Amino acid sequence: MGLGLICPEATGPEAAWAGGARILAPRSLIGVVNHFKGTQVLRAPEPGALAAGRATPDLREVKGQESAKRALEIAAAGGHNLLFVGPPGSGKSMMAQRLPGLLPPLTSQELLETSMVWSVAGLIERGALTRDRPFRSPHHSASMAALTGGGLRAKPGEASLAHNGVLFLDELPEYSAQALDSLRQPLETGEIVVARANAHIRYPARFQLVAAMNPCRCGLGGAGRGACGKAPRCQRDYQNRISGPMFDRIDLTVETPPVTAADMALPPPAEGTTEAKARVAAARAMQEDRVREAGLDPAQGLNARASGEVLDRFATPDEAGRMLLMRAGEAGGLTARGWTRTLRLARTIADLDGATGVLRRHIAEALIYRRATVGAEADFDRRVAHRGDAPFGLRERDVQQAAFTHD
Repeated sequence: MGLGLICPEATGPEAAWAGGARILAPRSLIGVVNHFKGTQVLRAPEPGALAAGRATPDLREVKGQESAKRALEIAAAGGHNLLFVGPPGSGKSMMAQRLPGLLPPLTSQELLETSMVWSVAGLIERGALTRDRPFRSPHHSASMAALTGGGLRAKPGEASLAHNGVLFLDELPEYSAQALDSLRQPLETGEIVVARANAHIRYPARFQLVAAMNPCRCGLGGAGRGACGKAPRCQRDYQNRISGPMFDRIDLTVETPPVTAADMALPPPAEGTTEAKARVAAARAMQEDRVREAGLDPAQGLNARASGEVLDRFATPDEAGRMLLMRAGEAGGLTARGWTRTLRLARTIADLDGATGVLRRHIAEALIYRRATVGAEADFDRRVAHRGDAPFGLRERDVQQAAFTHD
């Protein structure tokens, strides 16, 4: 409204981050009165200091799991949702915790948006902000209100606190069905509406979902192993705790097989977070430049948010890639949402490859990461691998590890 702001001294350094407003932060009401009388002049508060960034673990510490590392890099480059599936101790949580280290720091606008949400939740002390992207990891006992927000004063939930950052859900099937399905709308719209009898509040919730789960309740199942004595029923029942529409919103599903003694005996990998972060930064720069030069909505800068004209102009595959995508759709493995998300994912893979267009090999790799919901799609993936359509030397075994099947 163009008016000045009077706030307590303790919150003055936080309010000063907004900029452009006349702010007074007195210690008492007497100070305000004296200021307007002219007997005392209050100085505008200074913005609080940026807090030191948190230390992030390095990808070099993860041995084995090269396919999962590749998926993690793709997810970071395009802002895609990611699901790790594997037995206990295979490194699912370990890799998810290294995702923030691959992401660029918050921009000035993102810093302000994120800090506003945290301020409402009372999580900012004396204006100390940070450019680290949020990483929220609620326990699987969290209720729907804890995830989406609520309470007497309708405070923001974990999804909003992860705005412009990462929401990590470990042991995904252990969350209540109501809590998980409450995230379906913000995954599409990027916001949450908390409706209560005494309040109707809209909170931003544009987050990147990363989840992890065991293949079955006992954790011993999984494609190609058969160690679970109750397979495949144990796997099917456990996976069915998550609704199909929720699975459909996940762009990459990758299996993390058990880490063997041979993997542990290997020396540290040659590449770690520093190298992967550089590739992610280059891919994100391509996305932002592309949208800016075309004069399109900058909110669609990341491929995971691309839609409409942005998707049609920059993610349309070549003829060979289009035919491959058509066959995947005809095999019954892609919904309309899955089709769009596959194109977004293929565009990110092409950006990491430095390609201006989306080619057949990019579509093929994107399809491998899509979750197979029926046996027909799993058969399709295997036929793709046999024909050599799978990129980067992937074999049928690799496709089976990436595909997530019920049978």
